[in-house]
Amino acid sequence: MADKKVIFVAFAIEDERQRDFLKGQSLNTKSPFEYIDMSVKEAYTTSEWKDRVRTRIKRSHGVIVLVSENSLKSSGQKWEIACAREEGKRILGLWAYSNDRTNIVGVNTRTWTWDAIQQFIDSL
Repeated sequence: MADKKVIFVAFAIEDERQRDFLKGQSLNTKSPFEYIDMSVKEAYTTSEWKDRVRTRIKRSHGVIVLVSENSLKSSGQKWEIACAREEGKRILGLWAYSNDRTNIVGVNTRTWTWDAIQQFIDSL
């Protein structure tokens, strides 16, 4: 297996459970990626949070965006996506729920499958 890739996951806080499911997939021994949890566990000023997120995005090979209707209202997730673009990172959107096909302009979103994740990681 090739070296593991570091992936940043952008999600709306309301979709934290879906992020946990993705984390569970990444812990699979066959997983080709490492997972970075950027959840806010402490109170930071906006600039501190943005600095920490940007640093982690810079360290990553790519960004997975969990897309749902919650994404449309999540200023933090929108900023993470914009930051990933600024840093020239490849982005994969995954629909967080089977019954939600929300679109984010400029994010190529696919059905959440192991194959979709594998193809993205292999392309990095």
